[in-house]
Amino acid sequence: MSRQATGLRAWVLQRISAVYLGLYFIYLITRFLLAPPHAYQEWRQWFADPFLAVGMLLFFAALLIHAWVGVRDVVIDYVHPILLRVTLLTLTGLGLIGAGLWVMRTIYLAGASLT
Repeated sequence: MSRQATGLRAWVLQRISAVYLGLYFIYLITRFLLAPPHAYQEWRQWFADPFLAVGMLLFFAALLIHAWVGVRDVVIDYVHPILLRVTLLTLTGLGLIGAGLWVMRTIYLAGASLT
């Protein structure tokens, strides 16, 4: 397989991230329906669970990957001027990196403030 055949890799990433997003969303809905947190402290205890924190980090990583692949494909397919394409992809990448860092900080602070 050549290095130029990157469409398959993007397709696989999109499908894997979609499956994880769907399964984790079902898990969250089920957990909310069975034992919803009613008070602020219950929310904090809920997010302090290490398994939930790791699952949430994986959820947002999958979400950011899914968003990147989708936006990248749309920009590559429909934005033809190279400078505009590079600018849009750069801004999108920086925005997604910033969102990822913010999510990591938020999840870390939610768990760290309880210890």
